[in-house]
Amino acid sequence: MDPSIRVTEIFHSIQGESSHAGQPTVFVRLTGCGLRCTYCDTRYAYYGGTEMALGDVVERVRQYGTRLVEITGGEPLEQASAIPLMERLLAAGYTVMLETGGHASIADVPEGVIKIIDVKTPDSGEPDTFHEPNIALAAPHDEFKFVISTERDYRWSRDFYRTRLAGRGNTVLFSPSHGNLSNRQLSEWILADRLPVRFQLQLHKYIWKPDVRGV
Repeated sequence: MDPSIRVTEIFHSIQGESSHAGQPTVFVRLTGCGLRCTYCDTRYAYYGGTEMALGDVVERVRQYGTRLVEITGGEPLEQASAIPLMERLLAAGYTVMLETGGHASIADVPEGVIKIIDVKTPDSGEPDTFHEPNIALAAPHDEFKFVISTERDYRWSRDFYRTRLAGRGNTVLFSPSHGNLSNRQLSEWILADRLPVRFQLQLHKYIWKPDVRGV
């Protein structure tokens, strides 16, 4: 029997985040997450969802005709079937991305997957949840993301970058928490500190309204 996985939604949109922003992408949003971040914009994915066979998920992805796929959530790595799903997508020739909250180990994630690894800041409401070994496990193509709500978050993120990520070569993303911190303010802090990180906006929230689902 084909293994199953709990899915909240599958949709086709513009990639809004990471260094791959702007590219057409199929998103597979899995259900469930053990974190409760203050700025979470996908609370609807905490519960519910639909059990789907992995083969059916891959078929749904195929129908969109796009070669970039992101597995997101929720927290994908809280479902064991996320690993074989990523393996199948890679085997089918897709470029596969994974958006993960950083609290689960990435050790079993297939090597070819591009991992966007969150590092939860103090004002996320989930401080000290980061799985530290993920830094050493990250491949050169993987990226670390900080969602920043306050000046305290920024200074904490800056220091985390300087002490643990500087020199690794991974792309590091600093993103203002939408509606909590102005784009200009975060940009000015980054420039003032000569910080070699990538400022990031959630493009989909500007193309569509911030609360629109399925984009």
